[in-house]
Parts: sequence; C-alpha cells; structure tokens
Amino acid sequence: MWWKKKEKKEEEKIEIKKEEDLLKELCGDDAKLYDFLGYYLLVDPLAGISQKDIDTLTEEAEKSGNFRPAVDKAIFEGAQNPAEREQYIKVIQNLASKTIRAMEQEIEKAEKEGLTDRATSLGKRIEDQKFMNERTEDILNIAARFYNEKLLGLGEDERREVRGKEKQRTESEERRIEEQEKAERETRKEERKKMGREERREAEKQEGREGLAAEERKEARADQRRETEREEGRIGEQEKTGRETRKEERGRN
Repeated sequence: MWWKKKEKKEEEKIEIKKEEDLLKELCGDDAKLYDFLGYYLLVDPLAGISQKDIDTLTEEAEKSGNFRPAVDKAIFEGAQNPAEREQYIKVIQNLASKTIRAMEQEIEKAEKEGLTDRATSLGKRIEDQKFMNERTEDILNIAARFYNEKLLGLGEDERREVRGKEKQRTESEERRIEEQEKAERETRKEERKKMGREERREAEKQEGREGLAAEERKEARADQRRETEREEGRIGEQEKTGRETRKEERGRN
C-alpha cells in the first residue's frame, strides 16, 4: 500500500539522519573527513559488504576497474581488527594507488572522446583516493567507532525484531485459545438444550466451574503479557542507557 511505502521512506530518512549525526559527532570539525566517510561508510555493513576476501575482490577489481568493493571490505576489516591496523593501512593505500591508476586511464580515454564531464567526475574520484591514501589511519579510527556503534545498534534491532515476532505469536495463540473456548461454550450450551432438568442443572454447575477456570487462565495470560511488556520496557531502558553512555564516552575521546 502507498502509505506503507511512505512510512518506510520516513523511517529510512530518520535512520539516515541518525547516521549523519553520529558521523558528524565522530568527525567533529573535520569537514573533509566527514564528507569522505559519509560516502564510504555503510549504514548496514553486514548487508552491504561482500563476503569475498580482499584478495579476491582486488583481483576482480583489476579486471573491472571497480575497486570500491575491495576498499569497503578493507576499511571494515581494518576497523574491526585494531591489532592488524598497520597491515590494513598498507592494503587500503595500495588499493587507493591502484584506483588512481585506473582512473587516470579512464580520464585519458574520456578526454580523447570529448567527455569532459566524465573526466571531471573521475578527477574528483582521484582526489578522494589521494585523501584516503593520506588520511588512512584517521579513516580507520573513525570507521572503527562508527561501525562498532552500528553493529551494536543492528544487534539491538535484531533482538527487538525477535521479541516483536514472539509477541505476535503469543497474541495469536491467545486469540486462538479464546476463540476455541468460546466455541466450546456454544457447543455445551446447545447440548444443554437437549438435556433433562436435573442433567441440565448439573451441566450448568459444571459450566460455572469451567467459566471460572477459563477466567483464571485468561488472567494468567494477561499477567504474563504485562510481565513481558515490563521486561521489554526494562530492555529498552538498558539499551537507551548504553547508547547514552557510549555517546558520553565518545565525547570524552
């Protein structure tokens, strides 16, 4: 439905705004670093980064001229492996150099064909690669903090989704039980119409006991639902406190 698409777009806008705010906070007054990382860091690295290893991605890039997947992979892995930071700095700088050479060849081709706009665009990409080569360590430092926060957030989202599905399952089961109990009451009511006076009186007593038991089960389910909602609230507060604590720590660093 169109309104669902609209809601999804609004959610995406909010998510992008959060990422921009986080990145701006991490980069501070370094506008060039902010602009570069705003283009190169991924909102969902687990979904956006190739599962292939860097060597394979580099080999493919040398044939296609597109080094971006390899660069994305190298920045993410370098951010996640601080003990191997120096190794990844060299890998990223090597990829930057390879990209520059590939872009220079493309510029020559574009200029010969009179494609000035493409040549200008490629020139801007070369400047980005030079920046990456010069500021690799800073890029990895910010990427490490950004991706750490993103992965924590994605973990929270995943757990929240699991809890949401469990809540839906519980509510669906509760509706099924209530509909089943209602159908059983209707059946017993029809059966009582065919009974004699004494038999009907005894059946009505039994119906009363069944009704009390059904109410107790319903109240027990309601108590469980309220406890689940309280637990959801506690988890939400813990996650919020964790986010605020990390934000304060980032501000001190």
